[in-house]
Amino acid sequence: IALWKFETSKYYVTIIDAPGHRDFIKNMITGTSQADCAVLIVAAGTGEFEAGISKNGQTREHALLAFTLGVKQLIVGVNKMDSTEPPYSEARFLEIKREVSSYIKKIGYNPAAVAFVPISGWHGDNMLEPSTKMPWFKEWTIERKEGKEVGKCLIEALDAIAPPSRP
Repeated sequence: IALWKFETSKYYVTIIDAPGHRDFIKNMITGTSQADCAVLIVAAGTGEFEAGISKNGQTREHALLAFTLGVKQLIVGVNKMDSTEPPYSEARFLEIKREVSSYIKKIGYNPAAVAFVPISGWHGDNMLEPSTKMPWFKEWTIERKEGKEVGKCLIEALDAIAPPSRP
């Protein structure tokens, strides 16, 4: 399990990276139980997304674990948009958003309160600033009872996390 710390314009963020491998599930449980938000990274590549969202896939397992462990806020990063067919495909992003929304709704998340961000971690697209390679992507939105948040990139979605109320 890996830890990274960085600052956004609003928060000090600690990323606890849970590798997408079964052997690391117990480590993931330890870190996740303390999290204010989960960032679910979903691979957009052909076959990769399908494997993750399949019946025993890691995408499903990680989302379910996060919700079960009490992590009420979720951000979905649709990664590897550079490896879709064609590259940076809006249709592929929308297909993944639709399928992931359907699944997370079944486990208890409200998809309207989840930012879905198309990204390429490798190329930095929509990570810290809006990408010119996805002009079709206007914004992500989060709708909560406190109001609506909008943005274009992953760092803004992290800044849109509602601070948790601590006991």
